[in-house]
Amino acid sequence: MTMRRTLRAAVADTSGVTAVEFALSLPLLMLMAMGGLEIANMAIVHMRINQIAVSLADNASRMKQSSTNGEPRFREVDANEALKAAEQQGADLKLVENGRVILSSLQTNATGGQTIQWQRCTGQKTSYTSDYGTQGTGAVGNAYAGMGPAGKEVTAESGEAIMVAEVVYNYRPLILDRLYDNLVVRKYSAMYVRDKRDLTQIYNPSPTATVSSC
Repeated sequence: MTMRRTLRAAVADTSGVTAVEFALSLPLLMLMAMGGLEIANMAIVHMRINQIAVSLADNASRMKQSSTNGEPRFREVDANEALKAAEQQGADLKLVENGRVILSSLQTNATGGQTIQWQRCTGQKTSYTSDYGTQGTGAVGNAYAGMGPAGKEVTAESGEAIMVAEVVYNYRPLILDRLYDNLVVRKYSAMYVRDKRDLTQIYNPSPTATVSSC
């Protein structure tokens, strides 16, 4: 009888059900929480990479050195400073180590077609290249559509230039390494050069600056 009563009492006892249910659901709750943190971090990284691209295009569109012999000139040191500013903005993301920053000057060629007059880069991920062409693309003819997503390309007007910034970043996950380790974030921005500028070349007066070639 004593054994039977003990078994009945054990079956009727529900005081530990909540604890057991919580223990069973805890792994799922933890996974959801970690996933939420990862998604939030990813959204922040996308926003920051986009802002770096916007700032780079804006800075490059403003930089120039006044000249007494003609229109203001854009120099290699100006390109380097614009790229350095992008590096500083992404310092805590380790943008230099995990990404590539590309600055291009979209202009018109001799026949009025679109061309990438020059292109400068920084960042250790040299395998990441421009989605829209390299320096010299479109130098001849009118076949090159311009820079930007297909069907939404930006085009420069005659005698003008557009600074096109591309930032490519290998996303570094907070938690879910295996799911997001190969995720690449790409952002681009384009801005017209604000004032008149000598568009024939990037100048490199003495003392010369290192060319941040791609």
